Amino acid sequence: MIDEFQDAINELSTVRREALEELIAAGSSRSQLAELLNMSRARITQVLAGTGHPERAFLGSGRITVAIGGKQEIGRSDPGDVLSVESFAAFELLAELARSVGLDAQYEVVPPPGHVHLNRPNLIVLTSPRLLPFVGQVMEADPRLRFRTDDRGWYLVDVESGDEFRSPRDSGKNADYGYVGRLPRPDGKGTFLYLAGVHAQGTLGAAHYLADQMITLYHDLKVRRFSLLVKCEFDPRKPRQIKSVEAVTPVYRHEG
Repeated sequence: MIDEFQDAINELSTVRREALEELIAAGSSRSQLAELLNMSRARITQVLAGTGHPERAFLGSGRITVAIGGKQEIGRSDPGDVLSVESFAAFELLAELARSVGLDAQYEVVPPPGHVHLNRPNLIVLTSPRLLPFVGQVMEADPRLRFRTDDRGWYLVDVESGDEFRSPRDSGKNADYGYVGRLPRPDGKGTFLYLAGVHAQGTLGAAHYLADQMITLYHDLKVRRFSLLVKCEFDPRKPRQIKSVEAVTPVYRHEG
């Protein structure tokens, strides 16, 4: 309970500091804020000088859980559940990002057939509906972007424009597409972050994009629902190494 209350105190302090910064940016003076809040001007300065990371709210308010779709080992009489090298590298990147803003992170393997528990806070989900079919159903809440599959394999599509994003990797090229978005929990009591590639490299590329752009995304979106697609290029000799990543769609806002 001490840990939970301390997390709440940290988050409320961050919200307060961010609100003061927004009011100052809108033209309020520190003296006006002091009078409005019945604080001294020195106290306002002290609050603004805090060392919190407002953007941490983009990930969550406590320990982050990264749920990763797993596969069963092949060629063993007692197969276990394993993760791709790229998916685990994506977790390590997200865990480092979380630590940089004062949060802890842990991972869990979601075994086949991919029944991931989505109704919980501070959740990030990795890997495509190929491994996590239920997340594919939740993606129907996204008004623009979807995973789809046909006889040529899995791909991403913008349902409004009709544009298809088929992985260059399927044609022997060293590139893949990934999805980055915030989706609603099935219980309607929150959201979760979802990062997934057409292939494993796309999942890692999506994690790289989030790590690079989280501050900008938080500034523009706070914790509202959104989605976009990214394209990443990778080194085929080093599956954990993403050479570049860029957005290939606008950031679609799902509400407001």
